[in-house]
Amino acid sequence: MSHQVMLVPAGFGVGLGSVVLGLYHACQQQGLKVVHYKPISQPARNVRRGRKVESANPDSLSLPISYVEEKMGDGDLEVVLEQIVETYSKLTQEYDIVIVEGLIPTTRQPYAARFNREVSQALSVNVVLVASPDNDSLEEFEDRIEVSAATYGGLKSKRLVGCIINKVNSPDTDEYGLLPREHEAQTTLDLDSWQNLSIFNDARFRLLGTIPWEHDLIAPRVKDIADYLGADVLNEGDYEHRRIRSVSFCARSVANLTSHLAAGRLIVTPGDRVDIIVATCLSALNGTKVGALLLTNGYVPNDNVKALCQQALDAGLPVLSVQSDTWQTSRYIMSFNPEMPEDDVQRQDKVKQFVADHLDHDWVGEFTENVAVNRQFSPPAFRHKLTVLARNADKLIVLPEGNDIRTIKAAAICAERNIARCQLLGDKEEILRLAEQQGITLSSGVIITDPKEIIENYVGPMVELRKHKGLTDVVAREKLQDNVVLGTMMLQLGQVDGLVSGAVNTTANTIRPALQLVKTAPDSSLVSSVFFMLLPDQVLVYGDCAINPDPDAEQLADIAIQSADSAAQFGIEPKVAMISYSTGTSGSGADVEKVTKATEIAKTKRPDLIIDGPLQYDAAIMENVAKKKAPNSPVAGQATVFVFPDLNTGNTTYKAVQRSADLISIGPMLQGMAKPVNDLSRGALVDDIVYTIALTAIQADK
Repeated sequence: MSHQVMLVPAGFGVGLGSVVLGLYHACQQQGLKVVHYKPISQPARNVRRGRKVESANPDSLSLPISYVEEKMGDGDLEVVLEQIVETYSKLTQEYDIVIVEGLIPTTRQPYAARFNREVSQALSVNVVLVASPDNDSLEEFEDRIEVSAATYGGLKSKRLVGCIINKVNSPDTDEYGLLPREHEAQTTLDLDSWQNLSIFNDARFRLLGTIPWEHDLIAPRVKDIADYLGADVLNEGDYEHRRIRSVSFCARSVANLTSHLAAGRLIVTPGDRVDIIVATCLSALNGTKVGALLLTNGYVPNDNVKALCQQALDAGLPVLSVQSDTWQTSRYIMSFNPEMPEDDVQRQDKVKQFVADHLDHDWVGEFTENVAVNRQFSPPAFRHKLTVLARNADKLIVLPEGNDIRTIKAAAICAERNIARCQLLGDKEEILRLAEQQGITLSSGVIITDPKEIIENYVGPMVELRKHKGLTDVVAREKLQDNVVLGTMMLQLGQVDGLVSGAVNTTANTIRPALQLVKTAPDSSLVSSVFFMLLPDQVLVYGDCAINPDPDAEQLADIAIQSADSAAQFGIEPKVAMISYSTGTSGSGADVEKVTKATEIAKTKRPDLIIDGPLQYDAAIMENVAKKKAPNSPVAGQATVFVFPDLNTGNTTYKAVQRSADLISIGPMLQGMAKPVNDLSRGALVDDIVYTIALTAIQADK
């Protein structure tokens, strides 16, 4: 059975696209096969030098707004509705849930509400209103919802199932949502008063989500501002990724400027104000991550000024130039519409997760009723699973690389989303300074510990642990200068629940202290690793791709068992393929014999596991190949856990798949340790660290 819902706006600037994106993501997290259908395409409302910025998708199912208006003008609305119904009907046959996005009202499309009603009736679909309070009082908002509901038959209509309130407690904005100006602050968040409105007393019209206004979710990239203004890029810097969170128009003296140089701020000044330009660059060099410098009036700094500022420019400060004067530029910027560009994937990920977290989970769960939920985890469903399991575990994870900015950001995100409590080891003043400069808020869920203040607490316990190796106080004290060793001692003594390192340190430097101080689990003969490979439609487990160079058959069997148990722990049904260059008895050689023997050992040790080998990779993953090469295998064509014969094969395969298919991989996650320790790649992104912390918290909850 397929479910359908149509989201329609109840007013201007309600953030309909963001809510649709969040609901789509929430359904994916439930393992549903979901599709977003926007019957009518609309151009973006940003204007660049008098032209509409419009992106066309040749593969889109949407009808152009110009075509629809032409048909409506000719009295042929029924033709349009028939085309929409035809497309919609095909989608309902293929997907578990179809999310229909209504037409957004603008000054050019004032008929949007009437058109949305016609579409909802033609599709016989349930309707959800999406509204934003704006400056309404509670009573005014209720009145507006009732008026909007009347278009669809009123609050008691069977098809009108509820309302999602978006942008609660947002600053005063017009319909386009102005960029926040300097000193503009968010009011105290109050969700209860909106959640207790009398219009939601009737169970037939429910409140389906209350989404707070969040500053960071509307922050555009410098690139977006430059494109909108048609600016010349004098210095690209971190132009693609740096975000603008506020704007300051500067014509003041340098002495009065310093308080306005803040992380994420766009500094707008005439291009001949050399003093402001130099002061901004000095601030950037001192660690304040100013958003960008925008020069007006078409003035460009001369070579001497550029040379003076070169270090700041090399450090990533974007510098833009426009021909308009500061007053005109301020008008343009204040009219900027922060709609989300299609290529801003990072912002899309933040928005969809934030919205999904604030939707009514019971309502989203109803979509799974009478639907065969996909048993193969999609990446969003897997990441959601990690988040939920980590929240339930409520563990404290130590991060020895506390002065690394990626680690600081990851700790802040984990605390904000209640994924885990994090303890940063590092110089406290430096960590707080870096966080302030980068605009990172460190809540009470982030503990900062200066190693110098606690090292002496661990000298005695470490000597006791390693006395059989002749460790002395002097040597122990020296080793504890390494934050990884210190964090490992904290883990061994039960003061933290897990450790994550490797963004700065090598794999060896992360794992060696754990092997010496924490050691392997009582039921484990070795330590191995797995990667979680996030394919578009499912998540696979690869092991061992990071630790054991050339395991023998006994060790390979243990790796298979550990990998299967890890998969099961994270909700992935383990079907284990023992990978080789031969399927069954088609080939021979020492390597094939090792895999054959390992498979037999694993089956004997764990008869409850579904395991088979040797299997070639294509036979393990592709059903059509499996039917030819291993028709009687319980694993071939449906493997979820891939165990490679050696490190060379495993590491090469995971990197080839990851890079060639542009996939996200989470790991390596270590298996077999008495307490969880996990390694990061030194190229790890903030999200990589966040999800590795989540993995570690879940491991600690065994």
